[in-house]
Formats: sequence, structure tokens, C-alpha cells
Amino acid sequence: MLRRYFMAGALSALSMSFCSMEAAAQSKPVTIRLGHVLTDSHSWHIASKGFAEQVARETQGRVNIQVFSGGQLGSEREVVEGLQIGTAQAGVIGSGSFQPIEPKMGIVELPYAWPTREKAFAAFDGDLGAALDKLLLAKNIVVLGWWENGYRHITNSKHPINKPEDLKGLKIRVTPDKVRLDTFVALGAEPAPLAFGELYSALQQGVFDAQENPLSIIHGSSFFEVQKYLSLTGHVWGAACLVVSKPVWDRIGEDDQKIVKAAAAKWRDEQRKMIAESDADFLKKLEEKGMVINKVDTAPFVAAVQPVWKSQESVYGPEFMALLNKYRQ
Repeated sequence: MLRRYFMAGALSALSMSFCSMEAAAQSKPVTIRLGHVLTDSHSWHIASKGFAEQVARETQGRVNIQVFSGGQLGSEREVVEGLQIGTAQAGVIGSGSFQPIEPKMGIVELPYAWPTREKAFAAFDGDLGAALDKLLLAKNIVVLGWWENGYRHITNSKHPINKPEDLKGLKIRVTPDKVRLDTFVALGAEPAPLAFGELYSALQQGVFDAQENPLSIIHGSSFFEVQKYLSLTGHVWGAACLVVSKPVWDRIGEDDQKIVKAAAAKWRDEQRKMIAESDADFLKKLEEKGMVINKVDTAPFVAAVQPVWKSQESVYGPEFMALLNKYRQ
């Protein structure tokens, strides 16, 4: 009988010891290095800094996020690879850059998928985003929020783009993902991938005639210095993911995880607001910098990229295509 009481007491003490060790581990400060490839003036950086400051304040320093801009922690491809094994800790990543590890992520940036930003927000804050979150979690990547990259437009050094035929023969840099490459092949251009950090010099040296990006990036990266023409094709609405490596996430205590998620939601909304408010201003500034800007009738472009949609249906499957179409209506 005494032995039974002794064993029960020992097990209880051991259990309390493990709980104490777990609580101590979870309360130990966690420092997270968060990287992105854009400039300090871009909304990704501004929102990331605000997010980091809020998390540090509300966790009383238990979670400290250090933000690195301009690809200091590596290209998007390198960060995505590192997130899976914990050698990269966190980032704001253009969602198309996840396609090499999960092809279904390409559904985010199908050409002309989103007639309005609001429909895209509803999808990625809703069931489509939740389904994609699960796919990345299986790759050891935790999605904290869906941010915005914005509508992408074409710049080039040759002539205005008014119809798909105007892209024929243009060497255009695209992000290194299959859907984007297929899109510009369908439009008649000569696309090739290149890391974003190398893009300005490649345009300057004439390695590429053209590139495609949202207005905020075109202005923030000073592409107006090496590109004359801006054509408002709006061919892709792009999302970005605020993500953290699961091994890093698991080091954060449950209560602090809730604080981090709440801060991520707040700065998701703030970052989207920055994009919405800045587009008109960026157009004015780019025109002042000497760019020739033209609006585009998108109907011929939409027709030209239909084979891309058809070719990807088997990749995404009926479940994901149904989720996509649910929010596009």
C-alpha cells in the first residue's frame, strides 16, 4: 500500500516536472527572422514592421520578429525551401513562389481569375485559403495571413502593349512558376524566369525587354529608369503569404500564438489598405517619371489565356476548381 502511494506521488511529481519544463520552454523568448525581397518603402515591409512591433509589445518580448528586406535572407525560392526544414524562419512570399513545392498553389494566380480584389479577399480569407493553408502545413509551413501583391501589369522598353500580338517576340522576365510561364507563352511572348534581385540590372543591360509586376513594385524598384512603356493589362491579381516555419511556430506558447495570429490579421487588413490607396498615386508618379501609360481592352487577353486554364484543371482537381469558382461569381 505504501509503495502504491509512493509510486503515485512520484508519478505526480514527474508529471508536474514535465509540465513545468514545457511551460518554461514555451515562455522562453523566441526570435524570428522574417524576410522578403522588396524595398523598405513597399507595403510588405511597412506592414511587416508594424506586425513585428505589435507582437513584441503584446507578448512582452516573448516573441521578437526581426524584419529583413531586399532579399537579405535569400530569394523567395531559397526562403521557401528553407521554411520546410526550419533553416528559414518566416517570410512574406508571393504565393506563386510556392508552386515548386505544391503545384496546387498555382490556382492563386491563374490569369484573369479575379475581377475584383474583394472577391479574392473573400476567397483567401474563406474556404479556398483554408484549403491552401492545409497544403502548405503539410510542407511544414504555417500560413499566418494572406496579404496582397496586387494586379500585375506589363512594362517594356519597345512599345505599348494594346493586344496580345504586341507581345510577340518580347523577352519578358516572369516569376519562376509554371502558370506564369504558360500564361505568357499563350500570349505570344518569350518568357523566362529570373530572381527578382537580378531584374533591374537585367532590364538595364537589355537581357530582357519587359517585365510584369504591380504598380507598387514598378515604382518602388525604379523600373521607370529602364522601361519606357507601362500597359495596364491587370493579367494577374497576386496574393502574398505571411508564413512561418512550423518548427519555429511550435516553439511559441499557445497564448502567444493567439497574439501572433491576431496581429497578423490586423496587419493583413492594413497592408491591403495600403495597396488600395496607393495605386492611383503610383500611376501619377510613374507618368511624372516619363513612362508612357496605356489602358488595355482585356477581352483579347482573356481569350488568349483560356488554354492555360484548361491545362491546369487536372492539376488542381474538381474540389479546388469548385472552390475557386464559388468566389469568382
